Amino acid sequence: MTGLLSLRDLTGWYTPDRPVLDRLSLELESHEVVGLMGLNGAGKTTLLKILSGLLGSFRAGETAWHGRPVSFRDEAFKRSRFTVLAEGCPFRYFTFREYLAYASACYQRPLPEVGELVEGFGFGRYTDYLLKDLSTGNLKKAYLITAFALGPELLLLDEPVNGLDFQSTEYLYRRMGEYKARGTILFSSHILESLCLTADRVLVLDRGRICRSFTGPELDAGAIREVLNRESQS
Repeated sequence: MTGLLSLRDLTGWYTPDRPVLDRLSLELESHEVVGLMGLNGAGKTTLLKILSGLLGSFRAGETAWHGRPVSFRDEAFKRSRFTVLAEGCPFRYFTFREYLAYASACYQRPLPEVGELVEGFGFGRYTDYLLKDLSTGNLKKAYLITAFALGPELLLLDEPVNGLDFQSTEYLYRRMGEYKARGTILFSSHILESLCLTADRVLVLDRGRICRSFTGPELDAGAIREVLNRESQS
């Protein structure tokens, strides 16, 4: 594997005197799936928002993409990553097909074929619905289908399982595993099954820093749960 994204001493905040991320350092490799776990307020979504260019209130000692300094709002970097957040409904007056066409144009990609993704997520009935009229689960499917169809080097997924039915969850797990042939996924989840079934590494956040990393045979739900229980009591 080769280095994809490097962060050093990243501090991020919504209120200047109350940092959510506190000198966090992170290395992502090409072609891996990395899960983020932590108690509420640990900084998982904040980290994803900073990487997505949605939160500008941060400072860092280093932000590098393929070994070169990068701004998360650089156009080239923006076209190299795609984010699916846990909440919100951007482009709510677009249908799914209109949204997919718009996203493809923004990423300077040909309109992708999504038939297999639509079938796998059980989304066939809803491709011409306005996004605002979709249920929480189907809205999540619309954004996930777009993310996997565009296939950027880096996928950022915030609680991707939330709202999905059993069939779609199982399909998502499979697609996440297959994605390593194309790129890297960084995702947050509070569901241990999601982390243990899909991630090559799990990073546990506590008070804005990575306090523990699990990989390979260490990836055990009981061990992760024990760390989280200790955090909740400290």
